Amino acid sequence: MTLSPKAIITQFCVIALFILASLVYFYPVLQGKAIFQSDIAQYKGMAQERDAYKDLTGEESYWTNSAFGGMPTYQLGANYPHNYIKELDRLIRFLPRPADYLFLYLIGFYILLLCLKVDFRLAALGALAFGFSTYLIIILGVGHNAKAHALGYIPMVLGGIVLVFRKKYVLGFILTALAMALEISANHYQMTYYFMLLVLVMGLVYLIYAIKEKELKHFFASVGILILAVTLSIFTNATSLLATKEYADWSTRGTSELTINPDGSKKAVSTGLDYEYITQYSYGIAESLNLFAPRLFGGSGNEDLGRDSKAYEYLTDQGLSPTKALEFSSGLPLYWGDQPIVAAPAYVGAIVFFLFVLGAFLVDGKKKWWLLSGAILSLLLSWGKNFPLLTNFMIDYFPLYNKFRAVSSIQVVLELCLPVLGILGIRELFKSSVDKKEKLKALKLSFFISLGLGILIFLLKGFFDFEGLRDETYRGYFGDELMTMIQRDREAVYINDTIRSIIYVTLAAAVLWFFIKDKINKNILVFALGALILFDLVGVDLRYVNEGDFVRQRQVNQPFQANQIDQMIQQDDSIYRVFDPQEGINGARTSYFHKSIGGYHAAKPRALQNLFEYHLYQNNLQVLNMLNVKYIIQQDEEGNSYPAVNPDANGNAWFVDQLLPVSSANEEILKLKDFNSKTQAVVNTSEYPELTKLRYSVDSLARIDLVDYRPNNITYTTNNPNDGFAVFSEMHYPSGWHAFVDGTPQEHYRVDYALRGMKVPAGEHNIEFRFEPEVVETGSQITLAANALLGLIIVGGLGFTLFRRKKEKTDA
Repeated sequence: MTLSPKAIITQFCVIALFILASLVYFYPVLQGKAIFQSDIAQYKGMAQERDAYKDLTGEESYWTNSAFGGMPTYQLGANYPHNYIKELDRLIRFLPRPADYLFLYLIGFYILLLCLKVDFRLAALGALAFGFSTYLIIILGVGHNAKAHALGYIPMVLGGIVLVFRKKYVLGFILTALAMALEISANHYQMTYYFMLLVLVMGLVYLIYAIKEKELKHFFASVGILILAVTLSIFTNATSLLATKEYADWSTRGTSELTINPDGSKKAVSTGLDYEYITQYSYGIAESLNLFAPRLFGGSGNEDLGRDSKAYEYLTDQGLSPTKALEFSSGLPLYWGDQPIVAAPAYVGAIVFFLFVLGAFLVDGKKKWWLLSGAILSLLLSWGKNFPLLTNFMIDYFPLYNKFRAVSSIQVVLELCLPVLGILGIRELFKSSVDKKEKLKALKLSFFISLGLGILIFLLKGFFDFEGLRDETYRGYFGDELMTMIQRDREAVYINDTIRSIIYVTLAAAVLWFFIKDKINKNILVFALGALILFDLVGVDLRYVNEGDFVRQRQVNQPFQANQIDQMIQQDDSIYRVFDPQEGINGARTSYFHKSIGGYHAAKPRALQNLFEYHLYQNNLQVLNMLNVKYIIQQDEEGNSYPAVNPDANGNAWFVDQLLPVSSANEEILKLKDFNSKTQAVVNTSEYPELTKLRYSVDSLARIDLVDYRPNNITYTTNNPNDGFAVFSEMHYPSGWHAFVDGTPQEHYRVDYALRGMKVPAGEHNIEFRFEPEVVETGSQITLAANALLGLIIVGGLGFTLFRRKKEKTDA
C-alpha cells in the first residue's frame, strides 16, 4: 500500500466507517449510557478496595483484602510502571465502551486483510463480517472484556506474520512485535493460546510449501524474525507476565499440593484443571450447525419471542393477562443443547459460511490450507467431551492445554478463519485471470452445498425431540402443558432460522451471479454483500445485545447498592470479614462493601478454595473463626436476611500457646478439623524445620492489636511479657509480603494451612507487614528496557523502509 494522498484519504474514510459502525450499533453510549455487563459488575466488586485506595492516596496497592480473604490485584486491573504498551492500547481504544472493542475488532481484521493484499473494499467488508459475528458481540454484552480485547488484536498479529512470510521483514517484525505486545497486555491468555494453535497450523502449512518450493532458508529466516518479535513483545509485558505466573502458581490454576479429597480418598494428581471442569462447556456436534443457522438449539436460555410465542398463546388462552404472558415469553428457556448455559449461539452468518465454501473452491495455495485446517481443528476441539479422542490427547499431552476451561470458546478461531477465506474467495472473483466458467462452477457448487446443508438441517428436524438438560426442572416449575408449548417454540425458531439462512444464502449467491455475468460492478457487489451480511448478523446480534442492556453510567460505576444489612455492618469500624452463605465463594457483591472470604474470579486462591471444600462446606466454625469472620449473613424463619455476629471470631491477630507439627500438606489441612484455632496453630515442619519450639506461655495480659490498616501495609503493636508465637488472620502469600519487628526484618511462616504466623520476642513491639512485590520491581526494569528497544526499532525500521522506497523511486 502506497502513502499517496489518495491512499491516505481512503484509509481515513475506512476508519471513519468503522467508527460510525461501532457508534451506531452501540448508539446509547452517545447518550451517556453504558452497557451493564454482569462480569464487569463482579469485577468491580473485586477491585473496589484497590480502586478506592488508589483514589484516596494515588498509590497502587497490588494487594486487596476484600476478596477471598486476601489476594494480589495482578488480575484486578493493577497498573505497573513503564507500561507504555497499555497507554498505546488506550489510545487505540478511544471510543466509549463497548464501542471501543467493536472498533478494535474491525480495524484489527482490516489490517490482517490488507496484509493479505486484499483490496480495501473487500477488506472493509470482511472486517464488518468478522466484527459483527454474534459471539464477538455477545461477549461484550456479558462483560468478557478481556476476551474481546484479546480477540481484537489477534488479527493484527496474524497480519504481521503474513508480512514476514511475504518477505516484508521489517514491517512484519514491527507489526508482529507491536500487535503481540498489545495482545499480551489484553491479559486473556486462553484466547492468545488458542490462536497460537492456529499459528502452529499456519507454520506447518508454510513449512510444507517451503519444502516443496525449496524455500527453507526463507522459512527459517522468517521463523527466526518472528521469534525475536514475539520475544520482544513478551519483554514489553514482563511485569504483568511475571506477576500473573507468580499468582497462577498460588491459585487454583497451579499444581495442588494436596493428594487427598475432602473425604480422605486419594486425589488424582494434576498439573492443571480437572477434565470435567475443562470440558463442562463442550459444543454438541449437531449444535455446531448453529454456525449456519442461529437458533437451531434454541439460541439462549433467555429468548424473547414476545407475542409470537406458543407459550404466550397458551398462557393467554388459560386466562393469564397479556402483560403477564408477555413478561414470561420475553425470557423463554429455549436453549436445549449440551452446554449448561449459553448466552447466545456462536453464529458466524449464513452468508459468511457460504463465502467460506466458495473460498475453499476458488482459493489455492498455502492461505487456503492454513485457514481451512485451522477452522476444522477449531471445530473439532470445541466439541470437547463429545469428541474425547482428540480432547483427551490435547489435555494429556499438549503443553498448557489443561490450564484453560470452556473448550467451546476455541470456536473463535474458526470465526476468524471463515470470513478471511470467504473474502479471499471474492478476491478470486475479482481477478480477470480466473476463467469465468471456473467462477460459475465454484459459485454453483458453493450454493448447492450451502443450500443442501440448509435443506438437510430442515429435514433433520424430525429426529430431534427439542428437550434440554434442564427440562425436568422447568417442568416442575411450569407444568407439562406449558413445557410442551416451550418445546414447540424451540421447534418454531429452528424452522424459522433455517429458512432465514437459506434465504440469505440465495440472495448472496444471486448477487455474485450477477457480478460474474457482468450485470453489476465491483462496488455494487461489495455494497450489496455488505448490506446482506450486516442485515443477517446485526439482526441476530440485536436479539442478545441491544438498547435494553444499557443503563445510566452511574449504575455501571456503582453496580451494587448498599442495603440495610450492609449499612448495619459498616457501623462497625474495626477490621473483620463478612461471609454470605447465599453468595458462597462465587460472588463479589460482599467484596464491594466489606472484606469477604468470597469473590468472583476464574483463578481463585487455591488455599481458600481448599478451605471451603475441606472445611467450610462441612461447617467447621474454627476455620471461620481463624479467618476473622465476624458477621455471617443469615435468614430468619420468615426468610429475612440479617447480619449475625460471630462472637468467637479470633480477631486480627492472637497469640497461641502450642504449635501442632505436621509433615505434609495433607496432614496440615486435615488437622484443622480437630484443633482450637485460638490456642493452637498447625505448622508444616517439613516446610519450616526451624520451628522447633512448640510450646509458648501466653500471659492473660498479653495483647496484639492492629493499629494501622492499609491493603498493602498492616501494622500491629504487641505487649507480651514472654516470647510468643502470633497468628494473623491474613492470607499467607509466599512472594512480596515482608515482615518487620521494630523496623528489623523478621521471618514469617504459613500456619493453619493458609494464614501468617510469626515468632514475636517478649516486650512491647511494632510489627509491620508490607507488600512490596519483587516481581513488580524486576519486571518494570525489563519492561522499560524492552519498550525503549521496541521504540528504536519502530523508528529505525519505518525510517529505513521510507528511505528504501524513496531510493527505489529515484533509481527508477
